[in-house]
Amino acid sequence: ANLTLYPQPKIQCLSLFPFKLTFLVSASKIHSTMRTQIVHKLWNRRINGTPLNSKRFYGLIPMVIEHSSRGERAYDIFSRLLKERIICINGPINDDTSHVVVAQLLFLESENPSKPIHMYLNSPGGAVTAGLAIYDTMQYIRSPINTICLGQAASMGSLLLAAGAKGERRSLPNASIMIHQPSGGYSGQAKDLTIHTKQIVRVWDILNDLYAKHTGQPLDIIQKNMDRDYFMTPEEAKEFGIIDEVIDERPMALVTDAIANETKEKGSS
Repeated sequence: ANLTLYPQPKIQCLSLFPFKLTFLVSASKIHSTMRTQIVHKLWNRRINGTPLNSKRFYGLIPMVIEHSSRGERAYDIFSRLLKERIICINGPINDDTSHVVVAQLLFLESENPSKPIHMYLNSPGGAVTAGLAIYDTMQYIRSPINTICLGQAASMGSLLLAAGAKGERRSLPNASIMIHQPSGGYSGQAKDLTIHTKQIVRVWDILNDLYAKHTGQPLDIIQKNMDRDYFMTPEEAKEFGIIDEVIDERPMALVTDAIANETKEKGSS
């Protein structure tokens, strides 16, 4: 496959772009310049005609062009990674992020419930409800999920990192992992403030229990460390129980799987 950079609009939750941009064009009938124009037109249609010079959308989105005997097929890079059962969570976790990740998890389970899913995390955290929707789906589906932290996994990001399959939770050596208590704000009548205070305390208790479950730490240790921002290096996160391994390079088992998948696809094309 050839990796090509086109001046595409950058969208919110770029790494989680839900649409699979695929089409076939005949290399013998369509000039390369025309193929590029087709890619631009189809992509612009996906984002409802937002112009390339829009202040809201900017940057480059890599497109992967695959060649076969039937012609060419183009994917945005994240749809191509999804084809390899790779999900990327980059940036804040919100409702937009959540609904796309949940859909990706459910789709990959339906494709092959016994095959692992690889989730790459680089997130400062975000909305607790959105994060718990992803967490619950990770536990709900039958596919094992291998989690890998790069950059950072803070707040809800660290819970998703810890929620991976036992023995398959990893971090790159220069990442940062952080846990803390939930935060929020509300204004209104005194009775309403009391109701919302009870709710946030209930959510805090849920998070404490989940961290204790996945790390193996006593509940009192979890409560103490989550009282304020608690930053950890990957080695400290491993000792704490959030991850199982610190890695410098891709494990050979994953490399072997990738080669096998590529060979299988070439044989079927």
